[in-house]
Amino acid sequence: MDLKFLKYEKRGHLAYITFNRPEVMNSIHPPTAEEMGDVLDDFALDNDIWIGVVTGAGDKAFSAGNDLKYTATHALKGSRPARGGFGGFVARFDIHKPLIAAVNGFALGGGFEVAMACDIIVAAEHARFGLPEPRVGLIAMGGGVHRLPRQIPLKIAMGMMLTGKHITAQQAHALGIVNEVVPLKDLFPTVERWAAEIMECSPLAVQATKEAVLKGLDMPLERAVEEKFPGLYKLLHSHDVVEGPRAFTQKRKPQWKIE
Repeated sequence: MDLKFLKYEKRGHLAYITFNRPEVMNSIHPPTAEEMGDVLDDFALDNDIWIGVVTGAGDKAFSAGNDLKYTATHALKGSRPARGGFGGFVARFDIHKPLIAAVNGFALGGGFEVAMACDIIVAAEHARFGLPEPRVGLIAMGGGVHRLPRQIPLKIAMGMMLTGKHITAQQAHALGIVNEVVPLKDLFPTVERWAAEIMECSPLAVQATKEAVLKGLDMPLERAVEEKFPGLYKLLHSHDVVEGPRAFTQKRKPQWKIE
């Protein structure tokens, strides 16, 4: 895969997806989004890859969001929406493998939207988060105006979005947006600890869980409880659904597999 604006590496069962434009704070433009679409297609289809880690090159920015200089010289008029939404990422509702954001600096605008579209966020102590789009005549239309009020209290979300102000990693953790805040040097070891703990579980059970949670959020509780999501059927007809109880009774570690 020929990539210019992303790095895509596979290590064991982990895939590392890195915004690789540090000279512009890893901001995202349409060519980045096109590459992300290809990367996520590969990530979704590779059965040896169980978890994705999303981050930015360098130690200043996860992503500063939309590349405004590119936008200013390439008018939005007539442009087609990116496959998968902003950045090729925020509207990939077909991906049920866990995604962990390793936020190594500024996560602003579309960068914050990408982080919120992940399942777990680990942030370096100096990271900052915000949706400053109204300050430049835009709105957080990459899902930010919808995800943020679903992830934190409405009044707090409105205060952030209507002023465009930033919050610190520590504030984001207190609000429940971020799972853990650590020194920069500990960012990737901490992310890999989270990944290792997830990988102790059946990958099919993890994927079925993510699918049920996210699809069930907008359903009435009664319907969500009764709904039989596709991932559940896949799990119930898998090796893992037998292997888990068998390993437990035999007092050994289970050997998971995706068939």
